[in-house]
Amino acid sequence: MDANNTLDFDKIEATINRLSKRILERFPGSGLGKTCQDFDKFTIKSKEIIAWIDKHNYLLRTITYCFIFVMLALVVYSFTLIELNLDNKFSEITTVLEASLNNFALIGAAMFFLVTLEDRIKRTRAIKFLNQIRGYAHVVDMHQLTKDPQLTMDPKLKTESSPVRDFTPFELQRYLDYCAEFLSLIGKVAALYSQSLQDEVVIQSSSEIETLCSNMGNKIWQKLIVLNEQGS
Repeated sequence: MDANNTLDFDKIEATINRLSKRILERFPGSGLGKTCQDFDKFTIKSKEIIAWIDKHNYLLRTITYCFIFVMLALVVYSFTLIELNLDNKFSEITTVLEASLNNFALIGAAMFFLVTLEDRIKRTRAIKFLNQIRGYAHVVDMHQLTKDPQLTMDPKLKTESSPVRDFTPFELQRYLDYCAEFLSLIGKVAALYSQSLQDEVVIQSSSEIETLCSNMGNKIWQKLIVLNEQGS
């Protein structure tokens, strides 16, 4: 694949790092800024995992090929022990053939298990980190959940149990913008896993996270539209 058509991990990580600084400069001590800082560290760790996924496990492959060679050698050797001649009864020949077919099926299943072992190990680790990425998306969604433009513009709508909303319209707009940008970057980090490991389960999980982030981002843009309409 052309390098221009792939996501650049370093650029994504640099953008996340810059976003965390922008949030904390605008909203010092905010939970959103701390979450972004934590996600930046998580992204750096993800780089190590993705690099590990990209590498071939030559030790595991060597062991796998050795096992396959030994199994095939045993199959060939077992055939040399079979003595078939015209004096054998048909039932005996059928029994031998049936046992051979069963053995072939078991050996085939074992070979498939060994050949796909490396990908399954990588898939398990990738899914573990993708689930953590999905968790970050939900945390960002919680941060923007109580940021209601209508209550910011009209404090009279508040109740005694309403969350504290001390943002100005401009601050609320910036906060929601940061949330939308954060969600977009979360989706991009998830896409890096499917870009590195062409596994159906990983690709589906990554796509689900991207869709989740996109849907959450749409909710934020709806709030921004309401905020802009009230400010005009």
